[in-house]
Amino acid sequence: MKNKLLMDLKFRKAETNETNIAFDLLKLAAQTLAEKNINQWSYWVNPPKDKIEWIKEGFFNHEFFFIENNNKEIMGMFRLLDDDPIYWGEMNDKAKYLHSLIIHNKFSNNKIGKRVIDRVSEEALKNGIHYLRLDCEVTNRKLCEYYETQGFIKVNQKTLPYSTYNLYQKRLS
Repeated sequence: MKNKLLMDLKFRKAETNETNIAFDLLKLAAQTLAEKNINQWSYWVNPPKDKIEWIKEGFFNHEFFFIENNNKEIMGMFRLLDDDPIYWGEMNDKAKYLHSLIIHNKFSNNKIGKRVIDRVSEEALKNGIHYLRLDCEVTNRKLCEYYETQGFIKVNQKTLPYSTYNLYQKRLS
């Protein structure tokens, strides 16, 4: 039987003074991926200035959320944006853009990522938004397949300074 504390997820807007938690989660995720021979997010072990600024900007704009259980233990995080000119460019429709979805290793294999995607999708739809978009490193085939099983469709690919990304979207209905 799964721990009841894993069953109830709460999303809490991150405070501007909590960037250290985000950096710790990103570094842990990068190390875990490296241990699995997945070349993704290695820059988070020692983040460059532009990535540090990207995180700080997200905290300043109140776009980061921590995923907590009933004990207020942080199980992961994500960033949710109303637009994403860096990855997606200028779009002419309403969408939510999901970035940096991380589930702490201690809570993996509990379908938390799927539950986060489902809840974000439900909230977006309630607010009249019909697309959820995200990106995934092209070399992380397992994660790309995971998003596809969640109903995301690859609509494009984008090369940025650190990598090439598949751009996925899911029509919400």
